Amino acid sequence: MQVNLVQAIALIKRGEVVAMPTETVYGLAADARNESALKQIYAIKQRPANNPLIVHIGASKQVLEWAKEYSPLAQRLAAAFWPGPFTMVLPAKADVSMIVRAGEPTVALRVPAHPIAQQVLQQSGLGLAAPSANKYTQLSPTTAKHVEDSLGEDIPVLDGGACKVGIESTIVAVEGNQWRLLRLGMITEAEIQLVAGLPALTENKNLPKVPGQHLLHYSPKTPVQLFESRESLIKAAETEASCAALLLGEGRIPNGKTFNLPNNPVGLAEKLYDTLHQMDALEVAKLLIEAPPKQSEWLAIHDRLSRASHKLN
Repeated sequence: MQVNLVQAIALIKRGEVVAMPTETVYGLAADARNESALKQIYAIKQRPANNPLIVHIGASKQVLEWAKEYSPLAQRLAAAFWPGPFTMVLPAKADVSMIVRAGEPTVALRVPAHPIAQQVLQQSGLGLAAPSANKYTQLSPTTAKHVEDSLGEDIPVLDGGACKVGIESTIVAVEGNQWRLLRLGMITEAEIQLVAGLPALTENKNLPKVPGQHLLHYSPKTPVQLFESRESLIKAAETEASCAALLLGEGRIPNGKTFNLPNNPVGLAEKLYDTLHQMDALEVAKLLIEAPPKQSEWLAIHDRLSRASHKLN
């Protein structure tokens, strides 16, 4: 159900949920201080209650409304990467809902860059929980149609066109003057380290829970198989009676439909989920995907495809 900006803001203020665009993916947005609205998000997505939500805020000056600590390191990272596809996990203030943070002592915050998301945030004056507007572990939406296909036509959707970044934000936990990388995104570890002035902590004990950590995630309904080389993909395609393939750059498979995406990480990320939605709609037996290189600028895309193919690989 399409709604306009005024209608979307009114619904959110009334305690309802509305799908809205961000630069990464469409989010299922609700007032992050309204526990009834937060429960609606979990119910619609069929999301486990122990999986925290990211709170979207309009500007970095609002961080201390949610976090009890905003260290100089966190401030440098905010200045460098906000607004944008970057989420910081910080120690939460006591009044932040235990539902939005799933019982964690931390809260995840992001300032989105999408102009429509910013209009909703600025005009509503709210912080908005806004996980991807799809069923839990399924393929993320980057258009309004993807939202309707996943959640049904009864969900209000504020259409802002196709998302430009195309995959979910990088997530970093900041603890005083140290940081950890919790989810890969299009802002790379090297870029963060340059701003932070020190490398990420690598110890894996007591990591905060954040979205996107489930081994099976970002997944089409059609089984996905990931191939480290094009040669092995083409060989597999020859034995598949019903398949479609996603290749980096030019080329095709001998049988089945071929989808080609740019052989660069920014161009591929922007189109990745939309292409996977198109492939899923074919209702073939299997989707064959050429894996990107395991170089730093490709790692976020490799992460999404590895999780999408977890059932088979």
